[in-house]
Amino acid sequence: MTARRAAIGALVLAMLGLLVWLYAIHWKPSEASYPRQGIDVSHHQGAIDWLAVAESDEVDFAYIKATEGGDHRDRRFASNWAGAGSAAIARGAYHFFTLCTPGDVQARNFIATVPKTPLMLPPAIDLEFGGNCAARPSPDALVVELMIFIRAVEAQYGQQVVLYLTREFDAGYAISERVPRRLWLRSLIREPGWGARPWSIWQASSFRSVAGIKGGVDWNVERP
Repeated sequence: MTARRAAIGALVLAMLGLLVWLYAIHWKPSEASYPRQGIDVSHHQGAIDWLAVAESDEVDFAYIKATEGGDHRDRRFASNWAGAGSAAIARGAYHFFTLCTPGDVQARNFIATVPKTPLMLPPAIDLEFGGNCAARPSPDALVVELMIFIRAVEAQYGQQVVLYLTREFDAGYAISERVPRRLWLRSLIREPGWGARPWSIWQASSFRSVAGIKGGVDWNVERP
């Protein structure tokens, strides 16, 4: 009897776990509160069927990883950029800013990779510790290099950049306070309650299921 109860208990837990997982991969913030919602992608998503993404009628915009540091270019940027454009999905490019490469070098990499395209979304800068180099410049030194990057990119594309931030990075460098640009804040499930200014984009999930994309994908909403 004990073994049978244990087996039933394990089955119930497994079913509950499945239900939670199914809910999580389909959850998104309310469209009534946030009408404009979208994704951000990189080579980690593999080949994307952008027509299927568009036909799902869920994705209003897509940010696509273009570059990282001074010499890395995402191997799927060109195909993702073309695919999103062909599917008539509003598209923007983002750069992963490394802590150990001068800002002007990183800006040249981004500008050489991302075409200036009509109606493109503002360029975004990914600022986080995860996957970054071990170097930890002072806050003042980082802001100097970041502003060099920002000025070059804004001059090229004629739009102010958006700053993607994790809470840990902002706690270490106070970027939301020191750099006056729109904020794209990561806070899974719960709306961000941090940052020196109200967020413009909220990354609410990193595991949402979207037609045309294998596996989970980052899900974002814009403030109305």
